[in-house]
Amino acid sequence: MKKHVLMAVLPLLAWGCGDPTDADNDGVADGIRDPNNVSVVVPSTPKGTVSGQVLTTTLQPLADVTVAMTIGSQPTGKSATTDASGNFVMKDVPAGAEVLLTFSKSGYSTLRATSTVPSSAGTVPINNGNASFGPVTLTQLNSSLSVNVVTPQGRPAVGAKGVLEVDKAGSVILGNADRAASVVSKVYVEATADSNGVMTFTGVPSGVELARLNGSYNLWIAPMDSNGDGVVDTGGYAKSYSGAAIVGTQVTALAQLAYSKPSSAGNLAIEGGNVASLKGDFEPLRNMVRPGESVYVYFNQPVQPGSLVVRLTDEYAKEGLPVTASVNVGGYSVTITPASGVVQEGKEYNIFIRASAAEGGSNYSQTGFFFGGDQGSPRALSITDIRYQETSSIAPASSQLNSGETVYVTFSAPIKALLGTTAQVFFNEDLDGNGAVGNVQGEVGNAQGFPLFSAEPTAPYVTSTPGERPVFGITPSTYTTRYSFTYVGSTPFSQTQIGSLKLKVEFSRLIQQGYVDAYETIWGQAINEDVSGTGMVMQQKNPNIP
Repeated sequence: MKKHVLMAVLPLLAWGCGDPTDADNDGVADGIRDPNNVSVVVPSTPKGTVSGQVLTTTLQPLADVTVAMTIGSQPTGKSATTDASGNFVMKDVPAGAEVLLTFSKSGYSTLRATSTVPSSAGTVPINNGNASFGPVTLTQLNSSLSVNVVTPQGRPAVGAKGVLEVDKAGSVILGNADRAASVVSKVYVEATADSNGVMTFTGVPSGVELARLNGSYNLWIAPMDSNGDGVVDTGGYAKSYSGAAIVGTQVTALAQLAYSKPSSAGNLAIEGGNVASLKGDFEPLRNMVRPGESVYVYFNQPVQPGSLVVRLTDEYAKEGLPVTASVNVGGYSVTITPASGVVQEGKEYNIFIRASAAEGGSNYSQTGFFFGGDQGSPRALSITDIRYQETSSIAPASSQLNSGETVYVTFSAPIKALLGTTAQVFFNEDLDGNGAVGNVQGEVGNAQGFPLFSAEPTAPYVTSTPGERPVFGITPSTYTTRYSFTYVGSTPFSQTQIGSLKLKVEFSRLIQQGYVDAYETIWGQAINEDVSGTGMVMQQKNPNIP
């Protein structure tokens, strides 16, 4: 009994003391053939296989598909070609490697998928582990998809450029969740719209094939810059279509490009410029244009160049002044340039702008005003014109300044009363004919003069029948060069006499009454000193008034 036990143990002891070899890497010591007496040897460089099958979307075998392998970031040089049954196999792949396979065949979509070659069974390293891919399905790129592209205004978008992405142009059937997430098969095709606005993408899977894989067409059309000035004329377009939605037709729904400005821009409006009154800001210093300078207007969206109308007048709006206007920056900017010498220091001008939005067609019109001058160079105030409005048509009253008639005083720059008070006007003349000055209202030295009121023009002086009308409705600035008072006196003045009449606007008297800085100029300067003028002319009677 002891002898038999010894005989059984000795061979094992003898083998265990040597160095077993496994030349064929099958994991079993060479020379061992007895299934009841097998020694497992840990392989030094375990190897495995990668295999799979490639089919069409109708599950028919797809032969001659090239399968290329990449491990990490380096190609391995290993590749295979599917046989008539669509099968392929790659041997001697390092166990544990994460491999990327690229499936490609002319006329079919390309698919990339990853998997890991098994390197152990439980805790035991093994050879000949297999990573199985598939079945893999590839779509055939034998179809086309057309899109009718139109501009925001509904015209063919000739020359529009687009990209079509076919997502899920291939698949790995029965893959687990990890494998499905590591599968990529997309097709990208570029196209340009023809003279009819039709954009055709060729070499894409048909809607039927894509529907089988539950795939989609993703369309992107770039914004258009039709004149190449670097400013887009339209917005872009993006939409996805399922394969099922395309089945039955190869023409998608209309693809209308968006406006280049988001719809939130709303109606056409002015966003900025150097004439703030066009936006409702009447602050004089923000409405001052230097002589020789242009007016700049910036819109919130492009305007149609042919729709732009600009009018410019002086303070009275009697006639249009010469001006040119140009549309720039793709329609967002307008430059308005008065003719040389038109804009003068200290003068007020009225401006009218009308335009239509290039996108959506909303119309816009606005009136405003500006003053000629430099914000940093204020001017001293003076009187530039004095005239009375004749009201009589019967001689001799029709040619002389009579009591009750209005006298207009024009200053060298627009001014404004700030405190609700009025300056007074005094004549350095004998208004009652008693040989003395100062004893009646309106004479220098008297306590009471003629109250001076703003007479900001809203229309021209009327000198004809029918009467002159403004070129366009005027937006009052509340600053004006023209003020008026009513002459009251027992002595009329003839045409000869009025040419030498002297008057004075006493702003200083307001200070004596406790009103400091009651008036200011457009430069923001307080007017506290008196201003004098000499000579008066007649403004002829309005012929439309009896």
